[in-house]
Amino acid sequence: MPDLDITQYTVRPGLGRHMVLDERSLAYRRRYTGEPIKPVEWTPKVPVLDQQDLLAQGIHTSQLFEGVEDTDALGSCTANAATALISILRTPEDLTAAGLDVTDPVAAEQWAIGLYSDATHRDQWHDQAWPATDCGSSGLGVAKALRGRGLIDQYGHATTALELCRDLQSGPVLMGMPWPEAFFEPASSLALLDEIPDWSSSPIAGGHEVCITALEAVGQDDHGLICDHTILRVQNSWSASWGDAGSFRMSLALYQTLRDQIDLVQPRLDASR
Repeated sequence: MPDLDITQYTVRPGLGRHMVLDERSLAYRRRYTGEPIKPVEWTPKVPVLDQQDLLAQGIHTSQLFEGVEDTDALGSCTANAATALISILRTPEDLTAAGLDVTDPVAAEQWAIGLYSDATHRDQWHDQAWPATDCGSSGLGVAKALRGRGLIDQYGHATTALELCRDLQSGPVLMGMPWPEAFFEPASSLALLDEIPDWSSSPIAGGHEVCITALEAVGQDDHGLICDHTILRVQNSWSASWGDAGSFRMSLALYQTLRDQIDLVQPRLDASR
């Protein structure tokens, strides 16, 4: 077992991310070397998924896994975020071959639950796995699951705001972050998480994994990025009725504030594909 830096969070319906950092993987991160940073947007082919209200969607975990009771929600956010991300990277033909039906949100959520199970087993630092324990997983674990399924060739980490913005130029990025209670209700559909009153004093509800799909605005001056004016759009997995059609926005300044509790993983395909 390699030496890992592990921060575990309480797993609860909708929240199931742990922060797991492997120094071997971090050593291969690409440092920022002055690449241009511009607004960019990536659109998932899969509908906005919902890891909550599973029974209302007609999803029965008892039918997906032998010996498992039905549950109405899972802490499967890592896999839900990764499902959105892989639907951007791969062609419709690739996704069909992998069993991911991007035309059917229920089938896609079931696929994500299977990926969640895979990720929990890849997190070998953990003694438990789904099924049958909703134990949560990590960005590192779900990246390994995607690679194990042959859906990506590699994955890399970003550890600075500049590296994150640079990586978004070439594709979406998985972000694991702490989730304060105040973040459950955005101030408005278009508001930034930063604008939620007193969020910084709100208790941490758990850890959450999301997919950054756009660098909506880039603030820059002669000294570099202006973090307050650089805006990320992030897809969540709590249905299209949450936030702005299932997404939220946050400034790069919020990333900087939470940076020590955030991990960024970018699953990638080789440039030749």
